[in-house]
Amino acid sequence: MLATSVARIPAGMQYEGKWDGFRAIVHRDGDEVVIGSRTGKSLSRYFPELVAAFLAELPERCVVDGEIVLVHGDRLDFDRLSERIHPARSRVETLAERTPASFVAFDLLALGDAALLDLPLVARREALEAALAVAGPPVYLAPATTDAELARDWFERYEGAGLDGIVAKPLDLPYRPDVRAMYKVKHERTADTVVAGYRHHKSGPVVGSLLLGLYDAAGVLQHVGVCAAFPMKRRAELVEELAPLRMESAEGHPWAAWKRESAHETARLPGAPSRWSGTKDLSWLPLRPERVCEVAYDHMEGDRFRHTARFRRWRPDRTPESCTYAQLEEPVRYDLAEVLRPPPGDLRAPR
Repeated sequence: MLATSVARIPAGMQYEGKWDGFRAIVHRDGDEVVIGSRTGKSLSRYFPELVAAFLAELPERCVVDGEIVLVHGDRLDFDRLSERIHPARSRVETLAERTPASFVAFDLLALGDAALLDLPLVARREALEAALAVAGPPVYLAPATTDAELARDWFERYEGAGLDGIVAKPLDLPYRPDVRAMYKVKHERTADTVVAGYRHHKSGPVVGSLLLGLYDAAGVLQHVGVCAAFPMKRRAELVEELAPLRMESAEGHPWAAWKRESAHETARLPGAPSRWSGTKDLSWLPLRPERVCEVAYDHMEGDRFRHTARFRRWRPDRTPESCTYAQLEEPVRYDLAEVLRPPPGDLRAPR
C-alpha cells in the first residue's frame, strides 16, 4: 500500500514516522522466511541477520509490512544501508556483522491462517501490537498515535534522527496493495545550487537532469544531486538555454576527475559506478559552473540530497561561489533510540 504526498498533516487519522530505509514485506511460515522488496525481488540474501531475527521474534506464521533501516550512531543511515545490497556473499556476511540492520513493523497482513487485509487499520494495529508484544531488537514496533498534535511534534523532532516526515492512515482503512490510500507529509526546504552539467533524457538529446553542486568549506564544488522533473518541451528549451555554457570537454571542470573511478572515494562526483545504476548511462555534459538555480529538497543524506530535488527558479542575483553548504538548515539532532524505544505514554493515544 502506497501514500500520496500532501502539504499538511490531515486530521482524524493514525500517524507514524516516515522511515528512511527499504520498504519490505516479510513472510514467515515456520522455518521459512522471505523478505520481499517493493519491486517484488527477495532481499533475504542481503540481510541474513534479519532472517535469523524474524525466526526468533515474529509469530510462526505471519505476513508483516515494515521498513528495513540501518542505525548509525543516533540516526538512520541510508548510505550504509545501500551498501548492504552487494553481489558477493562474503561481503554480505561481513556487513551483516559490521553494520547490522533493523526492521520497523507498521502493519500486519496475515496471522496464522487468517488474512487481515480487509480488516480496518485499527484492528490490524491492535493485532500487530499483540503479535509483537514480546519481540525484541532488531525487530521494532513503529510508534503510532491518533493525536494530531503529537504527530506535528514528531514531524519536527524525528527528522533529527533521520526520519523524513509523517505518514497518516485513515483509521477504517483496509489494506489495499498498490493503492495510494495513505498520506505522507515530508519536509521541504530550498537551496541555491550551482548547475555544473546535465544528462540527456532517455528519449533523446534533451535535458534529462541538471547536475547540482555546492561548495564545501575548502572551496571545492561537490556534486550534491540532481533535479529532473521537467515537461518535455522545457527539456528541449533547456538545451538551447544552456548551450552558451557547454564545454567541449571536462578538462578544467571542477568534476573533471569523474572518469577516474578512484576519484569517487574522496568526492561525490557524477558518473560514479553504482550497483543500483547497472547498465544505465551515467555520462554527462559539462557546463561552466556559472549559473545558479534554486531547488526544493526534503532532507540531506550526509553531504547530498537524499532524493531528487525540484527546480524552483533561476537565481541570476546569486554568484556560484555563494552557493555553499552553510546555507542549508541543520535539523536538530534527536536520539533515534527515543523513536525506537518510546516511553509508554508516547506509543499511541487513547482511541
